[in-house]
Amino acid sequence: MNSIRRVKFFASCLLLLTLASIAPAYSADALPSWNEGATKQSIVSFVERVTTQSGKDYVAPAERIAVFDNDGTLWSEQPLYFQLFFTFERIRTLAPQRPEWQEKPAVKALLVGDMKAVMASSERDLFELVIMAHAGNTTEDFNKIVKDWVANSRHPKSKRPFTEMVFQPMLELMAYLRANGFKTYICSGGDLDFMRAFAERVYGIPPEQVIGSSFKYSLGSVADPLAIVIQPKLDVINDNDMKPVSIHRAIGRRPIFTFGNSDGDHAMLRWTAAGSGARFMGLVHHTDGEREVAYDRESKIGKLDKALDDALAKGWAVADVKRDWRVVFPPEKK
Repeated sequence: MNSIRRVKFFASCLLLLTLASIAPAYSADALPSWNEGATKQSIVSFVERVTTQSGKDYVAPAERIAVFDNDGTLWSEQPLYFQLFFTFERIRTLAPQRPEWQEKPAVKALLVGDMKAVMASSERDLFELVIMAHAGNTTEDFNKIVKDWVANSRHPKSKRPFTEMVFQPMLELMAYLRANGFKTYICSGGDLDFMRAFAERVYGIPPEQVIGSSFKYSLGSVADPLAIVIQPKLDVINDNDMKPVSIHRAIGRRPIFTFGNSDGDHAMLRWTAAGSGARFMGLVHHTDGEREVAYDRESKIGKLDKALDDALAKGWAVADVKRDWRVVFPPEKK
């Protein structure tokens, strides 16, 4: 190779390396569990637009904030929110040592297996059960309790661990976003400490990037004066209009990418859409009654009504589970 050809060769290599450093990160198919179609293409197109430095929609990495709801968006929420399964099992375990609990109608029904009566309880009574299952523990002890429950409990229908009832397409989506410089957060109505016990292992989202409902805390326990103790009083119920407020409080930036699945996420989606520049708003629409559960406007769990109307009217992405997802859940682990 003569000197001129050698110079041209090295110049070509340098150009390729430079292009690779500024181009969006993607593989031949970064979203293999998504069927080809408008929804998948809208995701890929958005990511390419906001990560291409020479484009008009380029967004600096620090501002690439993606926020996901948890229940019904990242993992299943049927037939009940999974945290309720945890709560009910925890109450059954603790009730023999707490005779005063057994005078409460919801606890009585739970202990005799009358789930119809339990679910007919008022919202206040169900919140009380959640408080009873959480309060009095240090945050470290509660973290271990949840991890033990996750390791040993099974979904009543699939018989798989609850953490295997996550949606494979959404795991791929979060990984794809992170590969392209996004920071991924959870913003859920579920309890903060409950989700933090498994979010990093299951979703790759560390504790400091989990936003949720929370209890009041105090410093100091009998065993450890410097432990954080969960108090029997709710501090924040992170749903509906509270979601944008909580995101602002925790992150200080408006997301440019938001995914939810219910009317409880509507305010979060609208708030994302109201920002300047390129924006992506997405909904998971549960339409597959064979591989998962089909539900939307009339469901008591994960009701999707007004947010769906808004999505269809405004051109937000709607991930139709039956149409858009080639696979719903990850391969079962042996």
